[in-house]
Formats: sequence, C-alpha cells, structure tokens
Amino acid sequence: MMKNIANYTCLLLFFVLTSFSGKKAQKLNIVFIGDSITEGGALPDPKTEATPIYVAELLRHRKDISSLNFSNKGFSGHTTVDFLPTNNIDFPKVVEAADIFAQDKTATLLFSIMLGTNDSAMFGPNGSPVQATQYKDNLNALINALIKKYPDAKFVLQYPLWYSPNTHNNAGYMQEGLDRLSSYFSEIEAISAAHKISHPNQVYLGNKAVFSFFQKNPKQLFKAEEGKHGTFYLHPNAEGSKALAEFWVKGILNAIK
Repeated sequence: MMKNIANYTCLLLFFVLTSFSGKKAQKLNIVFIGDSITEGGALPDPKTEATPIYVAELLRHRKDISSLNFSNKGFSGHTTVDFLPTNNIDFPKVVEAADIFAQDKTATLLFSIMLGTNDSAMFGPNGSPVQATQYKDNLNALINALIKKYPDAKFVLQYPLWYSPNTHNNAGYMQEGLDRLSSYFSEIEAISAAHKISHPNQVYLGNKAVFSFFQKNPKQLFKAEEGKHGTFYLHPNAEGSKALAEFWVKGILNAIK
C-alpha cells in the first residue's frame, strides 16, 4: 500500500513539474524594417551575410522556437520618411510581407525596426535631416498603422548603430549627424513607454549596448570605406553583421518571452 502511494506521489510530482517546466515552443514570423545595414547592402553576399540571416539562424537553434520565417525589408539609403504609410514607398512592401505571415494565426508576427542612420544625415537621404521630434512622429505613424492592421503583432525598436564622425559619402553625416542620431534614443524610449500604456506587451526596446559596442570596435566590426574626409565606418562587415544579430536577438527574445 505504501509503495503504491509512493509511486502515485512520484507520478503526480512528475506531472506538476513538467507542466511548469516551460512554455510551449512557438512559431515566429519576423519582418525586418531598416536601411542598408538591415539590407546588408555593403556586404559581399547579402543573401547569406545580412543581419536578418544570422538572426534567423540563432533563433532556429532555440528549443523554445518551433519554426521561423522572415522577410528582409531593409532598403539602402532609406529613412523613416520612406516608411511613412502616407508616402506609399516602403510601407506597401512591408504590408505585403506581413499579410502573408499574418495568414498563420498560430504564429507570432513581429516587426524588428532599426531606422535612424539616414534620418540623421545633414543631407542626402529622403527627408534628412530629420529632427528628433519628427523622427519620433514618423516611427509612431509607422508603428500605429501596423498595429491597426495587425493588432496582435509585436514590435522591437532596435537602437541605431554608431558611425564615425567623419562619415561622408554621397550623403553628409559627420559629427552633426552623429549628435542627431544620439538624440533619437530618448525618442525611441518614449515611444516604447507610451505604447506600454496604449498597447501593453506589444512594443519593446532593443539592446542599447549595441551603440557603444560598435563604437569601441570600429576596425573589427565595420567595413572601412573611403569618403570625402578620409576612411569612415558606417556599414558593418561580415563579423559586424553577426555581432549585430546577437544584439537583435536579445530584443526579440525579450518581446516574445
């Protein structure tokens, strides 16, 4: 009799422990929104070396993710202005990808957004220079339009990367642009904070440490490019693309935990 009770107790304990051992593995569909850094345009082979490729690889190896699909909507030289729903430039492409993913109601739809580098330029990209308040308004317009279309979607606002203060190719960035880029960070955080109230558990921050990490390791993580003010660092190289993916994954995991 005592043996039967002991066996029953062990069996009950097993079911209790396994039922709380972790969440069921989830399906994840990601739309990456960004510029040339997301696109991988400066890499030798963007189709195999762009940051979204490495993000997908890292996530697919996790036991808590059963499947993952993604679409890379990074466009070289583009800004938040290009992604505004009213401008009909990049927004329809984002929606086209998201509509396909949204058909699977068993999967989490997530938008990973990293914009700001081109917005910060003194001149060149569409709408630049985009001042901090306008940058915030543009991102809000994009996010709110997507939330309206995909009310259950999640969003990760990835922080823009540092670039060298002598950056000047066809567009002019320089120290002025870098200072403007830094001013976007508080706006990103304000967007996340506001949505915690209006849309709880939907809009998350990426990992802010990415900025200083790339700033401290420019020669290792960036492609050296020649510009009008000497060698500058703007686009990650293959090693930088992998490192960036690790930071992006941290933000994504925080959003789907």
